[in-house]
Formats: sequence, structure tokens, C-alpha cells
Amino acid sequence: MAFLILVIGDLHIPDRALDIPPKFKKLLSPGKIAQTLCLGNLTDRATYDYLRSISPDLRLVRGRMDVEAASLPLTQVVTHGALRIGFLEGFTLVSDEPDVLLAEANRLDVDILCWSGGSHRFECFEYMDKFFVNPGSATGAMTPDWNSDNNNNNNDDDDVVPSFCLMDVQGISLTLYVYQLRKGENGAENVAVEKVTYTKPVEPTGAS
Repeated sequence: MAFLILVIGDLHIPDRALDIPPKFKKLLSPGKIAQTLCLGNLTDRATYDYLRSISPDLRLVRGRMDVEAASLPLTQVVTHGALRIGFLEGFTLVSDEPDVLLAEANRLDVDILCWSGGSHRFECFEYMDKFFVNPGSATGAMTPDWNSDNNNNNNDDDDVVPSFCLMDVQGISLTLYVYQLRKGENGAENVAVEKVTYTKPVEPTGAS
């Protein structure tokens, strides 16, 4: 059975969203998830209890809106197979530019860095042999006003797509499954799934 890791964040319940979408909850039934990495902004007890029901192994970091959870760490690192995975909300970083994220990954000595940064949009990319994942907002919560000052001339903030990620680690390889709740032309919501793979580079063991 695969060891699946749920990567989820920017929930903002009930301030900016009512709940995790029902179509996501159907997929996140207990017994399927071995570990959950929550990237902060888990702002209500009921959702905390729900995540614990999915997997008792719930790892949390503090987000900018977790004002009542000051004791939570800003970063955490877990190890699965040959991969070290670091995660944080990202409000302590000066930006989410690739070089800034790379510096944080190097500081934590991780192969994979998960962050949210308040963008509420899924993103992943490989850079300098490391893998970076932003799972987006699982609830599709609106972005904070201070993060959309540069978007006043468009409607991007009205189109936040709810999303979360599952990771399957096998040795030096990771398969990332991205789940996004998208609306069709008829307004019906459907869960779209995308798969991305990453393999940690291995240095040669030496000449034969």
C-alpha cells in the first residue's frame, strides 16, 4: 500500500471560506492518508479535528493568520525514503522568487520544499535539482487584500481554484498528484487530477 502524504494549506475557515469542498472530502476519507503536512492558516478547531480524523499523523506549521497558535513552529522537516521534505507557510520569506525558495531549501537541507506564501494558487517546479510545491488553497479562499494590490486591474482573485496535493514517495522518487476543483462551462464542478514526478539526482559513486 502506498504511503500517501497530504499537503494542504490556506484553509481560512470560517473567515474566508465556509468549508473544504464536499468533493474533496469524498477523496480524503480516513485510512487513505498516512501523514498530513498542513502549511498553516488552519484557523478553526473543527477543521483541525477533521484533518486529524484523516490521519492522526498531522504535522503543522504556523501561518500568518494562526494568531492563537503562536507555539507552532514556522518550519518542519520530515524524511520519507531518501527524500527530505521541508514545509512552511512562507510569510517569513522576503518573496517567493525561486532563488529565495532555493535558499530556504538549502537552509533546511531538504530536497523538496512545500510553501504557500498566501498566493492560494497551485504551483510546482524543479530548480537547481530541488523540487518546490505550493499546494494552493484547499477551500479556494480569497486572497488577502495586501497580496492583490498589483492585481486591481484584473479578476484573478475571483478565480481562485481550490486545490490540494498528495505525495507518493518511493526511494529517491516522488509522484505528486494535484487535485483541483474546476468549474465547467455549464457551471458544474469537477475534480481534475494532474500528476508530476520528481527524482532526486544521485551523485556517481566513483569510477569502477
